[in-house]
Amino acid sequence: MKETNPIQPGHPDGQPEQALQDIRQMMERSSRFISLSGLSGIAAGAFALAGAWLAGRILQNYYGSYNSSGFFTGDDFSRLKIKLIGLAAAIFVVAFTTSFYFTWRRARRQNVSIWGPVSKRLFWNMSVPLLAGAGFILAMLRYDDWSYVSSACLIFYGLALINASKYTLTDIRYLGYCEIVLGLVNMFYIGYGLYFWAAGFGLLHIIYGAVMWWKYERKRS
Repeated sequence: MKETNPIQPGHPDGQPEQALQDIRQMMERSSRFISLSGLSGIAAGAFALAGAWLAGRILQNYYGSYNSSGFFTGDDFSRLKIKLIGLAAAIFVVAFTTSFYFTWRRARRQNVSIWGPVSKRLFWNMSVPLLAGAGFILAMLRYDDWSYVSSACLIFYGLALINASKYTLTDIRYLGYCEIVLGLVNMFYIGYGLYFWAAGFGLLHIIYGAVMWWKYERKRS
């Protein structure tokens, strides 16, 4: 009886584990957008910390003028709102643009479309909680109630991350959990909203981005 030769390690059929891994990666690419870059989180966190520092300076000058004059006017508060909202918008645009660039660069290296069916589902699932949160925050600002603005930002952002984790790296949901917890704690310490905001959008983003880079991108960089 003729003996069959055993499969050699170098033969394609001798690498079932590699084949299964390739199949798993193909399935992930078809159902999840896995090109989010850890550098995006680090950059967004750095810009958020810079924005928190600038906001602190604006608030310091605002209250400093009260200490020197002894009173506030409606125009003073209106200017403060414009400065803070303008600063927040500028930080968002810069952070989003930078994050988009790093994600686009990683997707290009992986030969993955950055605007395909999966990324569209990711975008819409993340947008719904964010738009709901934006509406809630605008309603509070409409009545000059700033008490829970930072809490709402953190909580709705955390919900958006958890909702989006169905279509991207599941690790992002843990960032979402941390954002929600931080926002809930912030509700009991209203006067420290800027510190909680800096911790949630600054420090947590940097930590998350560093972990994601180390876990998924370090070996390929």
